[in-house]
Amino acid sequence: MPCCTEETPMSTALAPALPLPRNASAAASLPASETIVSSRSLLGGASTLVIEHQGMHYTLRATRNGKLILTK
Repeated sequence: MPCCTEETPMSTALAPALPLPRNASAAASLPASETIVSSRSLLGGASTLVIEHQGMHYTLRATRNGKLILTK
């Protein structure tokens, strides 16, 4: 069963990869080395993504409950 239907579009089915700051002062407190990327931008509308890291493949999957699972 796909994670998204017309009743549950992808935009509401996925949670952000990391919590986003609520205000500018919270964003200013993030370390300069931290980059925030939304899961929506990583998955690009799909429910799975294969990530290559040091020659190994990992699968990032968005569940129907809006959780993310990373498997080797």
